[in-house]
Amino acid sequence: MSTGEDAPVTVAAQGGDKYRSFLNDEGGEKIQWRHGGPPTYDSVNQLFEEGRTKEWPKGSLEEIVQNAIKSWEMELSHKTRLQDFKTINPEKFKLIVNGREGLSAEETLKVGSYNALLKNSLPEEFKYYKAEEESFESSHEVFRSALPRGFAWEILSVYSRPPVIAFKFRHWGFFEGPFRGHAPTGEKVEFIGLGTIKVDGALRVEDVEIYYDPAELFGRLLKGSPISETVSKKEDKSAESSTPIQGCPFSHKV
Repeated sequence: MSTGEDAPVTVAAQGGDKYRSFLNDEGGEKIQWRHGGPPTYDSVNQLFEEGRTKEWPKGSLEEIVQNAIKSWEMELSHKTRLQDFKTINPEKFKLIVNGREGLSAEETLKVGSYNALLKNSLPEEFKYYKAEEESFESSHEVFRSALPRGFAWEILSVYSRPPVIAFKFRHWGFFEGPFRGHAPTGEKVEFIGLGTIKVDGALRVEDVEIYYDPAELFGRLLKGSPISETVSKKEDKSAESSTPIQGCPFSHKV
């Protein structure tokens, strides 16, 4: 699925969302929302509409799959009880990423979409993101901070029809906030991946398999200068501009 388009933590007004189902459905007052009410996706929807490379015809298989996955991501990120999920079959659900051991619905809900999709078995010195050290909340805050306009997601191709749907996707955002001690570059961050989802007769998801290269994502996020270095350079420039031309010869860097 998606690592999370990650709407800002604000509560939406009644009226729903044109890309996501089950935001304001009947009985909504009984749903336990993570932040007190359904989220608003205005910012990431704008990012999606301005940056998408495909605009699928209404009612096409591609549009249906794209919106279904956006709805699943919304439920995973903002609903706190599996009994409130409408997009998956909780008893059978399994999420497999890059061939790792699958996570159940309960496990996926506990760790969150970012940790589920970014966990890896690299040696400690090469781990650019340690999912096992992050909570649901901290993982979302890390990426909400780095990508303040959201992390848009689109379907590029759909290769097969239900019950097993194979697809190609693209994820993108703009690195406009700090990430793990690295200053923002303002550049686009994106990656492309492949996936399959198996659905039941009610089109609820039972199995998900996702394959992508995390280096595409982190290569961009780690491109920013270390923040301490950035601050140091600014301080050096400030000091140089305020230092008198005549003075101690050792007060200037060689």
